[in-house]
Amino acid sequence: MELLGKTVRELRAYCQELGEPGYRGGQIYHALYAERKLDVAAMTNLPATLREKLAKDATIALPSVKQRYRSVDGSVRYLFGLSAPAERSRMKEAAVEAVFMPSEGRQTICISTQAGCAVDCQFCLTAQLGLIRNLTAGEVVAQVLLPLVEIGGAAMEPGEESSLAAQTNVVLMGQGEPLLNFENTFAALRILLDPKGVGLSPKHVTLSTSGIVPGIERMAKEEVRPKLAISLNASNDEQRDRLMPINKKYPLKELIGACRRYPLRNWEHLTFEYVMLGGVNDAAEDARCVVKLLAPLKRVKVNLIPWNPGELPFQETGERRLEEFRRILTERGVPAFVRYSRGRDVMAACGQLALKDVKESQLPVLQ
Repeated sequence: MELLGKTVRELRAYCQELGEPGYRGGQIYHALYAERKLDVAAMTNLPATLREKLAKDATIALPSVKQRYRSVDGSVRYLFGLSAPAERSRMKEAAVEAVFMPSEGRQTICISTQAGCAVDCQFCLTAQLGLIRNLTAGEVVAQVLLPLVEIGGAAMEPGEESSLAAQTNVVLMGQGEPLLNFENTFAALRILLDPKGVGLSPKHVTLSTSGIVPGIERMAKEEVRPKLAISLNASNDEQRDRLMPINKKYPLKELIGACRRYPLRNWEHLTFEYVMLGGVNDAAEDARCVVKLLAPLKRVKVNLIPWNPGELPFQETGERRLEEFRRILTERGVPAFVRYSRGRDVMAACGQLALKDVKESQLPVLQ
């Protein structure tokens, strides 16, 4: 039995199968996610006899940390090795990345939901990998737990609810399209957002999609859900068709329609991400078109993301043009913010996650 990624109900049922009281499953759930005890032997809230049973019958299949790359800005890119889950022997072994980004008073973890990606955004290095496979719920959750345990988390005492040493943000913006791995992604999110689980706040977790309309509509019906961000990156269909082929299946009219119907909570804005590509989508006219495109929507904001260099035929937008683009949006009632990515020097920034090795001579590597 693989424990990581299992719900409290599944763990209770499993304990009953072992001949134990069902409430022991709740204790395992608490130890694993709230206390972040990633070894059965460390789950001291369980009796020794149950720990012995679990040691023989259960596993906690954590990704292996193949490498850690530390940026000059303090960010850490994790390269994880994923073995084929024992319960799903046909799944491929794979590698995937997550990024831990510490800041004063908070910490952010960018996680992946697929190994590789099938969406094929032309400006993103991850697209060059293609889709290798979906991640399991446990593999998604592990990308949060491992950095918290290793770098950013406080150990819990038995009986305490989950707490975090600093405001912890999680963004599902790493490898993959989360809404194309919906079941596993939301199984993981229910654990991450459960106050009795990992204990993250929905206000501090964001799922980014390339615009999978059926997935957005399905997400709108979820009782437990993070904030939603739409990767826009273009001001019209022709431009977006070239940059994001998924637009041919879900064009802007359908996408904006789904966004209009999306039920925002009273504290929530709908975020649009716009990667600035020099000479491609960054003209003043593009900014004016974005304003018109988003006009039917309430409570929106736009994050302008300077393109991060990689082995692709694009270039960065100049600071003057970037500021002009932001000003046009803001003056026309669309709040816009420039978001510079962290970890560019170690291939950890937005659009750079493509399993690239960085030579030790180029940067310090965590031991």
